[in-house]
Amino acid sequence: MQAIQRISPCLWFDDQAEAAVAFYTGIFRNSRVLKVTHYGEAGKGIHGRKPGSVMSMAFEVDGQSFTALNGGPLFQFNEAISFQVSCDNQDEVDYYWERLGEGGDEAAQQCGWLKDPYGVSWQIVPTVLLTMINDPEGEPTRRVTDAMLRMKKLDIAELARAYDGH
Repeated sequence: MQAIQRISPCLWFDDQAEAAVAFYTGIFRNSRVLKVTHYGEAGKGIHGRKPGSVMSMAFEVDGQSFTALNGGPLFQFNEAISFQVSCDNQDEVDYYWERLGEGGDEAAQQCGWLKDPYGVSWQIVPTVLLTMINDPEGEPTRRVTDAMLRMKKLDIAELARAYDGH
Protein backbone atom coordinates (compact mmCIF):
# COMPACT_ATOMS: atom_id res chain seq x y z
CA MET A 1 0.00 0.00 0.00
CA GLN A 2 1.29 3.42 -0.94
CA ALA A 3 2.02 5.90 1.86
CA ILE A 4 -0.07 9.05 1.87
CA GLN A 5 1.88 12.22 1.17
CA ARG A 6 1.51 14.48 4.20
CA ILE A 7 1.01 17.71 2.23
CA SER A 8 -0.49 17.75 -1.25
CA PRO A 9 -2.16 20.47 -3.31
CA CYS A 10 -5.87 20.41 -4.06
CA LEU A 11 -6.79 22.20 -7.28
CA TRP A 12 -10.34 23.60 -7.33
CA PHE A 13 -11.93 23.62 -10.78
CA ASP A 14 -15.43 24.63 -11.82
CA ASP A 15 -16.10 21.43 -13.75
CA GLN A 16 -12.86 20.76 -15.64
CA ALA A 17 -11.11 18.39 -13.21
CA GLU A 18 -11.20 15.40 -15.58
CA ALA A 19 -9.83 17.38 -18.53
CA ALA A 20 -7.15 19.06 -16.40
CA VAL A 21 -6.00 15.76 -14.90
CA ALA A 22 -5.78 14.20 -18.38
CA PHE A 23 -3.81 17.27 -19.53
CA TYR A 24 -1.28 17.10 -16.65
CA THR A 25 -0.86 13.33 -16.62
CA GLY A 26 -0.34 13.42 -20.39
CA ILE A 27 2.55 15.87 -20.07
CA PHE A 28 4.59 14.54 -17.16
CA ARG A 29 6.18 11.10 -16.99
CA ASN A 30 5.50 9.03 -13.90
CA SER A 31 1.94 10.33 -13.71
CA ARG A 32 -1.31 8.51 -13.09
CA VAL A 33 -4.85 8.76 -11.81
CA LEU A 34 -5.18 7.09 -8.42
CA LYS A 35 -8.85 7.46 -7.52
CA VAL A 36 -12.02 9.11 -8.79
CA THR A 37 -14.98 9.99 -6.56
CA HIS A 38 -18.44 10.99 -7.75
CA TYR A 39 -21.18 13.21 -6.44
CA GLY A 40 -24.20 11.42 -5.06
CA GLU A 41 -27.67 12.45 -4.00
CA ALA A 42 -26.38 13.36 -0.53
CA GLY A 43 -25.77 17.08 -0.28
CA LYS A 44 -27.22 17.83 -3.72
CA GLY A 45 -29.02 20.87 -2.30
CA ILE A 46 -25.62 22.30 -1.36
CA HIS A 47 -23.29 21.16 -4.14
CA GLY A 48 -25.88 21.29 -6.94
CA ARG A 49 -24.01 18.70 -8.97
CA LYS A 50 -25.57 15.92 -11.00
CA PRO A 51 -25.35 12.62 -9.11
CA GLY A 52 -22.71 10.43 -10.74
CA SER A 53 -20.63 13.38 -12.02
CA VAL A 54 -16.96 13.54 -11.00
CA MET A 55 -16.42 15.20 -7.64
CA SER A 56 -12.67 14.69 -7.17
CA MET A 57 -9.69 12.90 -8.59
CA ALA A 58 -6.56 11.86 -6.74
CA PHE A 59 -3.62 11.80 -9.12
CA GLU A 60 0.16 11.98 -9.35
CA VAL A 61 2.19 14.25 -11.57
CA ASP A 62 5.83 13.17 -11.80
CA GLY A 63 5.32 11.30 -8.52
CA GLN A 64 3.82 14.34 -6.71
CA SER A 65 0.34 13.78 -5.23
CA PHE A 66 -2.49 16.14 -6.16
CA THR A 67 -6.26 16.29 -5.84
CA ALA A 68 -8.51 17.89 -8.45
CA LEU A 69 -11.96 18.96 -7.28
CA ASN A 70 -14.97 19.95 -9.36
CA GLY A 71 -16.22 22.50 -6.84
CA GLY A 72 -18.00 25.05 -9.00
CA PRO A 73 -17.13 28.57 -10.14
CA LEU A 74 -16.73 30.10 -6.67
CA PHE A 75 -12.89 30.15 -6.68
CA GLN A 76 -10.40 30.91 -9.45
CA PHE A 77 -6.66 30.32 -9.71
CA ASN A 78 -4.25 33.25 -9.59
CA GLU A 79 -0.50 33.79 -9.69
CA ALA A 80 -0.15 33.83 -5.90
CA ILE A 81 0.40 30.06 -6.15
CA SER A 82 2.43 28.41 -8.89
CA PHE A 83 4.19 25.12 -9.53
CA GLN A 84 7.90 25.14 -10.38
CA VAL A 85 9.23 22.68 -12.91
CA SER A 86 13.02 22.30 -12.64
CA CYS A 87 14.58 21.54 -16.02
CA ASP A 88 18.04 20.12 -16.65
CA ASN A 89 18.40 21.44 -20.22
CA GLN A 90 16.81 23.60 -22.90
CA ASP A 91 14.96 20.64 -24.42
CA GLU A 92 13.11 20.16 -21.11
CA VAL A 93 12.42 23.91 -20.82
CA ASP A 94 11.01 23.92 -24.37
CA TYR A 95 8.95 20.77 -23.81
CA TYR A 96 7.24 21.89 -20.59
CA TRP A 97 6.82 25.48 -21.80
CA GLU A 98 5.13 24.40 -25.00
CA ARG A 99 3.00 21.63 -23.51
CA LEU A 100 1.81 23.43 -20.37
CA GLY A 101 1.34 26.76 -22.13
CA GLU A 102 -0.62 25.37 -25.08
CA GLY A 103 -4.04 27.00 -24.95
CA GLY A 104 -3.10 29.05 -21.88
CA ASP A 105 -2.97 32.78 -21.27
CA GLU A 106 -0.10 34.16 -23.36
CA ALA A 107 -0.35 37.54 -21.64
CA ALA A 108 0.64 35.83 -18.37
CA GLN A 109 3.98 34.62 -19.78
CA GLN A 110 7.08 36.29 -18.38
CA CYS A 111 10.41 35.28 -16.82
CA GLY A 112 9.67 31.57 -17.16
CA TRP A 113 6.11 31.87 -15.81
CA LEU A 114 3.09 30.74 -17.76
CA LYS A 115 -0.58 30.07 -17.21
CA ASP A 116 -2.01 26.80 -18.52
CA PRO A 117 -5.45 26.44 -20.17
CA TYR A 118 -7.05 25.86 -16.75
CA GLY A 119 -5.62 29.04 -15.20
CA VAL A 120 -2.92 27.30 -13.13
CA SER A 121 0.43 29.14 -13.01
CA TRP A 122 3.70 27.33 -13.65
CA GLN A 123 7.34 28.35 -13.52
CA ILE A 124 9.54 26.54 -16.04
CA VAL A 125 13.02 27.04 -14.63
CA PRO A 126 16.38 25.70 -15.80
CA THR A 127 18.29 24.42 -12.76
CA VAL A 128 21.43 26.27 -13.91
CA LEU A 129 19.63 29.59 -13.32
CA LEU A 130 19.99 29.12 -9.56
CA THR A 131 23.77 28.96 -9.95
CA MET A 132 23.80 32.03 -12.19
CA ILE A 133 21.86 34.21 -9.74
CA ASN A 134 23.53 32.96 -6.58
CA ASP A 135 25.46 36.19 -5.86
CA PRO A 136 22.94 39.05 -5.44
CA GLU A 137 25.74 41.67 -5.43
CA GLY A 138 27.71 40.24 -8.35
CA GLU A 139 27.78 41.68 -11.86
CA PRO A 140 27.05 38.30 -13.52
CA THR A 141 23.89 37.95 -11.43
CA ARG A 142 22.76 41.44 -12.43
CA ARG A 143 23.31 40.68 -16.12
CA VAL A 144 21.46 37.35 -15.90
CA THR A 145 18.57 38.95 -14.01
CA ASP A 146 18.32 41.73 -16.59
CA ALA A 147 18.30 39.17 -19.42
CA MET A 148 15.72 36.98 -17.64
CA LEU A 149 13.36 39.91 -17.08
CA ARG A 150 13.20 40.47 -20.85
CA MET A 151 12.30 36.85 -21.60
CA LYS A 152 9.06 34.93 -21.67
CA LYS A 153 10.38 31.36 -22.01
CA LEU A 154 13.82 31.14 -20.44
CA ASP A 155 16.67 30.57 -22.88
CA ILE A 156 19.65 28.87 -21.20
CA ALA A 157 22.15 29.87 -23.91
CA GLU A 158 21.11 33.52 -23.71
CA LEU A 159 21.26 33.45 -19.92
CA ALA A 160 24.76 31.90 -20.11
CA ARG A 161 25.90 34.61 -22.53
CA ALA A 162 24.65 37.26 -20.10
CA TYR A 163 26.38 35.48 -17.22
CA ASP A 164 29.66 35.44 -19.17
CA GLY A 165 29.31 39.11 -20.08
CA HIS A 166 28.55 38.69 -23.80
